[in-house]
Amino acid sequence: MHIETPKKTIAKSDKEVFEFLTDLQNFERLMPDTISKFEILNEDRFLFALKGMPEIVLQRQSQTPYNTVVLGAASDKLPFTLTADIKALNDKESEVFLSFQGEFNAMMAMMIKTPITNFIGTLSENLSRI
Repeated sequence: MHIETPKKTIAKSDKEVFEFLTDLQNFERLMPDTISKFEILNEDRFLFALKGMPEIVLQRQSQTPYNTVVLGAASDKLPFTLTADIKALNDKESEVFLSFQGEFNAMMAMMIKTPITNFIGTLSENLSRI
């Protein structure tokens, strides 16, 4: 399953956006209002839970300075990645879009598509306010 958010223009340089996203503590500011738990586990991992959903642990998988940050599920039960692609527009603006990539059976994909789409949409919207 592949889901992408529309591109968002952010009034920050690509470097500022990259540095914001590589500090995992900042993800708490991007989470939906329905967040019930957020905890930094180490410099590369954090745990979060939304009301009515199980806890998910995300870990940093890779990063390319000022261009890409890739987080992935720490569990093999729901294997997926969440990627932020950052593109400089000028010295004070950048464009960011988020993409979700996961391997799920058809039943699971049908159940999680709408909540995941809403979740990454909220992350994207909140990112435009940093």
